[in-house]
Amino acid sequence: MKKLLFAFLILLAASTRAQNYQLIWSDEFSDSTINTLNWTHETGGSGWGNNELEYYTNRNVNSYIQNSSLVIEAKKESFGGKSYTSARMISKGKKYFTYGKIEARIKLPYGKGIWPAFWTLGENISTVNWPTCGEIDIMELIGGGANDKKVYGTVHWENNGHASYGGNYTLSTGIFADDYHVFSIVWNTKSIQWFVDGSKYVTIDITPAGLSAFHKNQFIILNLAVGGNWPGSPDATTIFPQKMYVDYVRVYQEIPASANEDEGNILPTQYKLENNFPNPFNPETEIGYQLSANSFVTLKVYDILGNEVTTLVNEEKPLGKYSVKFDTTNNNQLTTNSFPSGIYYYTLTAGTFRETKKMVFLK
Repeated sequence: MKKLLFAFLILLAASTRAQNYQLIWSDEFSDSTINTLNWTHETGGSGWGNNELEYYTNRNVNSYIQNSSLVIEAKKESFGGKSYTSARMISKGKKYFTYGKIEARIKLPYGKGIWPAFWTLGENISTVNWPTCGEIDIMELIGGGANDKKVYGTVHWENNGHASYGGNYTLSTGIFADDYHVFSIVWNTKSIQWFVDGSKYVTIDITPAGLSAFHKNQFIILNLAVGGNWPGSPDATTIFPQKMYVDYVRVYQEIPASANEDEGNILPTQYKLENNFPNPFNPETEIGYQLSANSFVTLKVYDILGNEVTTLVNEEKPLGKYSVKFDTTNNNQLTTNSFPSGIYYYTLTAGTFRETKKMVFLK
């Protein structure tokens, strides 16, 4: 599937444009290892406030990349005084967002006591604690029997004590472990809506003052818990290991309606992505871009099949003009030692701006 990533992203951009949303960040899990610029592993066996039974590790047997998917694997083994191990990955301090469409394509595990989740917490949790920081559960599954076909979407916040609201979605046939499904929220200044494969199943109005937590930055969490207050413990029917496969995580943000008035100029004018020079080039070229506002910038190069060749920029940048060298002889800069002649594409993302341009490499 990732072989067609670039073509897919072009189609996706057209689709989200029609929906008034534009992709601003994603992790496609196309590298050989987990990207530490996006994720931090939380570790330990404290029970995580839910009397969970696993010990979360940062070992590559509990979380790893396989066939362009992130795999979080829960194992039955003695570790750190616990009988199970798994992984919990967070984007806190690295990637966080206020509003937008947040989605992931996931194939879920199953079985009694198995608890996978795709969710967010307020970036300010370290100062205001839970639930004041706010929590958005985009997807949770409590495994076992009929529960293997049901997922939940919920929010938690502080309202003179813990308050929560949400709903659930049940498959008409099969279970969520049979195949990948897309779990998403659409979150704006007025509401949060939950979807499975594009079907909306619950909405909450977040305009009341008591829900102010949901108008602030949230970071993303992916984890696979074993046991706990809600799912209960695994039993004799539970098979280990259990695996949660994540094909991608993507975040879109809304483009102002006025931006769509002219389809030939739908992107913010304050960003400029310059053509590389010379074109064709051999063996290196300069890619320039200009910002008139502080932005988190990513600049990636893809081959014609959509395989990512390299990430040249992936950080917050102040306003200004920048130039980045792309060197086809620098093996440390490339994801592969072989770099044939051909057509390549570089994609700049800055704030809500995203643009792709073509370049040609000739030996």
